[in-house]
Amino acid sequence: MATVVGAGQSAASGTEAEAGRTTRLQIRKIDVADVIECIQMGVRDFSRAPKYGLFFGAVYAFGGLLILWIAFSIGYYYLAYPLIMGFALLAPFGAAGTYEISRRLETGEPLSWSGVLGAVWNRAGKELGWLALVSLFTFIIWLDLAVFLFLMFYGMDVPTLEQMFTRIFTTTYGLMFVVVGNVLGAMIALFVFSFTSVSPPLIVDRNIDFVTAMSTSVRAVIANPRAMLAWAVVIGANLAISFVTLFLALLVIFPVLGHATWHLYRKVIV
Repeated sequence: MATVVGAGQSAASGTEAEAGRTTRLQIRKIDVADVIECIQMGVRDFSRAPKYGLFFGAVYAFGGLLILWIAFSIGYYYLAYPLIMGFALLAPFGAAGTYEISRRLETGEPLSWSGVLGAVWNRAGKELGWLALVSLFTFIIWLDLAVFLFLMFYGMDVPTLEQMFTRIFTTTYGLMFVVVGNVLGAMIALFVFSFTSVSPPLIVDRNIDFVTAMSTSVRAVIANPRAMLAWAVVIGANLAISFVTLFLALLVIFPVLGHATWHLYRKVIV
């Protein structure tokens, strides 16, 4: 973790803005051991402020269940899986409150609901909103692709849920549908991961524009491919556990990953 590489520039503010100066952000080299340490620190932060973490985990879990309920209630059950996978793309923004909690625990500032929620909105609301909008646009593209794939493999004759599962596990084209869909989903997820791996906590922590935050995040991923791939695998595995438990595991997994993301940002960005 000794090597430091350039990673773009942050937005100037206050006196620096008037002087036309910017502070150049730099990226540290990290390894898989650092990712493991960040997860351990995320668990520690959650244990120090569990009620806040459980709140954000519950809100995100409720959102996932709501999406599933809507998909099945209006008859679009075949879009339930891509909807949930796409919903996961918005997790870095739903976890914004956990970044502020970790920041306050790190600096020794007191925790309060108004302090945590207000600080995130006042300090990063606009830029975080723009970053979320980019991810939302990607989410819409992913849903369009999901619908296109479904029509390509199944046509306009929508099968029942039982028929769909039967075809998936007993026919070649059904298996191909699953493989192609997951490959495309993974590509889009990695794309979103590249510009959101550290950009949300970076925006919450510093006075920086969302474009610089996105480019810094991409450069951080490029500079640390092995460690960041390990982090992406950890996120994917934990989300899979959450889906299997019908989002119940998100009550703990979501805030722990949010806290861990904060510490990863602190390790990667100088």
